[in-house]
Amino acid sequence: MRVAISRELIDRVLADAASDPLREVCGLLLGASDFGAAVPSKPARSASVHPASVRPERRRGTPSSAAETARISARPGPSTALGANGGRAVARIATVLSTTNVAAHPADSFEIDPAALFAALRAERTGGDRLIGHYHSHPNGLATPSARDALMATSPGRLWLIVAAGAARLWCETPGGAVQGAFAPVELLINGAEDGCA
Repeated sequence: MRVAISRELIDRVLADAASDPLREVCGLLLGASDFGAAVPSKPARSASVHPASVRPERRRGTPSSAAETARISARPGPSTALGANGGRAVARIATVLSTTNVAAHPADSFEIDPAALFAALRAERTGGDRLIGHYHSHPNGLATPSARDALMATSPGRLWLIVAAGAARLWCETPGGAVQGAFAPVELLINGAEDGCA
C-alpha cells in the first residue's frame, strides 16, 4: 500500500510533535482513497472541517476512553488487499488536524479529543474529506507502534502516522500484522505528484 502526503502537511505534523517533546501530541488524518467498492462514494456537496473549529481548549480528563473513541470511529477503512493499483498511491492525506490529547497520562499515551473526532465524522457525512487515520508522536524516539498502540488498534485499515525524533513512519492497522501483531508498514510518498495524488 502506498499513501501520498504533501511536504507541507508532513512538515506540519513534525512541527506539532516538536512543539511538545515530553508528551504525545495527536491529530487526525483526512483524505481520499482509491479502494474500489470498500469506500462509499463521496456526496456531490462539499464541506470542510476547519482546524480552528476542531482544536478545542486543552482540558484534563474526559469521560470517554481511548477504546470508546476507537470504537466510535471504527468503520471500514482501506484494505491492503485492494492496494494493488499499478504502483500508484491508493490514498492521499489531504488534511491534518491537530487535536488535543485528552489522555490521562499524555507523556506515554494519547487519546484524540472526542469533540474533534465527531466534528471530522460530521464533516465527512456532509461531503468533506474522509477520516482515514490519525497521527501521534512518541517521545521515546521510536516511530514504530508500541504495545499500547496495538491494544488500541480496533479498526482494520486505519492509518497511523507515528512521529518520533524528527521522523515520520506510516502504518496500517492489520490484524496479525508483522509489527506488534496489529500493524503493517505503509510506503509514504512525500508530495506524491508522480502518483497523481498531489
